[in-house]
Amino acid sequence: MSGRSAARVLVVGVGGLGCPAALALARGGVGTLVLCDDDVVDGSNLHRQILFDESAIGKPKLELAAAALRARVPAVRIEPVATRFLPENALALLREIDVVVEGSDNFPTKFLVADACALAGVPVVHGAAVRWHGTALAVGAAGGPCYRCLFEDIPHEHVANCAEAGVLGPVVGVVGALQADLALRVHDGGEPIGTLETYDGRADRLRTHRVPARSTCELCGTRELRVIERSRYVAEGPCAP
Repeated sequence: MSGRSAARVLVVGVGGLGCPAALALARGGVGTLVLCDDDVVDGSNLHRQILFDESAIGKPKLELAAAALRARVPAVRIEPVATRFLPENALALLREIDVVVEGSDNFPTKFLVADACALAGVPVVHGAAVRWHGTALAVGAAGGPCYRCLFEDIPHEHVANCAEAGVLGPVVGVVGALQADLALRVHDGGEPIGTLETYDGRADRLRTHRVPARSTCELCGTRELRVIERSRYVAEGPCAP
């Protein structure tokens, strides 16, 4: 595997998770960050989106995030892509990508990223945070265990996201840093595949679990993949929390 300076990491969502993850990746020596988002900065999110300040409210996240990252890590190359991660562009976004860091705030995007990465053979680190709790999961290029081993499909019942339930800014920062760490370890040839990091901000407790692969998983199990065909849903709302 090539060195970090030659690495290309796709960050899906430049929000509460994507901002700290992108900064940690840049400072960790990643050569190119491809940022995927089409949203603008919202004042209610500034407590967790560390690349922005009050002057950024209402402006496109991509331009400001790219400028902030270049200012702090001049060596990093930023490729902004002003779009959501969608079924029609998923595989194109994954071309020549070494690792994906997924920081979306909705289940359709999370499952689409999981499915598309499995089809393209690209490792991905998923992240999520709400209230006091956050998780980061590393999935290898060969699949299993994968995101669908934990969550079989999009929940039918309503699940409150961070916009509805709230989230502590430091918790999101910790999870973004965990995602960056897992992504760097995956790229460097480490063995974090199937590692699930869970962080409890109230108790200040970090735990590491190994996720078992499910033989009946529709994505990485023994069944035939029908990834993009099964993922013909479009994410509701922006990519980034």
